[in-house]
Amino acid sequence: MISPEPQDLNLLEALHSTPARRYLSTEPIADDIIRAILDAAVRGPSGGNYQGWAWIVVRDPELKKPIADWYREGWNRHYGSRRDEILNAPDGGPMSKRSFLAADHLAAHLEEAPVWIVPVMLGAAKSTNPRLGSSIYGAVQQLMLAARAYGLGSTLTTLHIGHEQDVRQLLGLPDDALTMALIPLGYPAKGRWSQPKRRPLDEVVFFDRYQSPA
Repeated sequence: MISPEPQDLNLLEALHSTPARRYLSTEPIADDIIRAILDAAVRGPSGGNYQGWAWIVVRDPELKKPIADWYREGWNRHYGSRRDEILNAPDGGPMSKRSFLAADHLAAHLEEAPVWIVPVMLGAAKSTNPRLGSSIYGAVQQLMLAARAYGLGSTLTTLHIGHEQDVRQLLGLPDDALTMALIPLGYPAKGRWSQPKRRPLDEVVFFDRYQSPA
């Protein structure tokens, strides 16, 4: 089991080199590393500093298997069923071929990631607030950056939510709780830490009004 000290990364370097990592090894992750990552996560922003959250660390294969099956069901419904269309589309489509293949690999091997983190909002199941995630996703990003410091890959996924009630029951969550993501963690098995490709700022950043150039 690998148990390294965290890498001393410059903040901006970490922000520019933490892409989604979907090819993950089965190498176990030490408990003290998981605790350190979660300790960094809970320092993240929370609406009104309410901290109405819970963080479920999932390692039990008996829990992972049905959730992974439900995840694959969501993947196939939204993306897998369009495999030929996506892979044969010209470059520049909504999802690149490389991204599709990585996400397809993750769906096929999700339960092999040694640890999942499931961030949960308590009392949120009946909420109609479309901005509900603002109270936890900042903390989720801190979790992923902390994982990066320890050499762990991660990605924020939500394709399990077609079976939200089943997942809540399996994880023993209160009826009023809502899972906000499923984050597989693992040491990268493929790829590298690199700056994700993004559209130029001038295409997406506007001043004062939408589509008003800088």
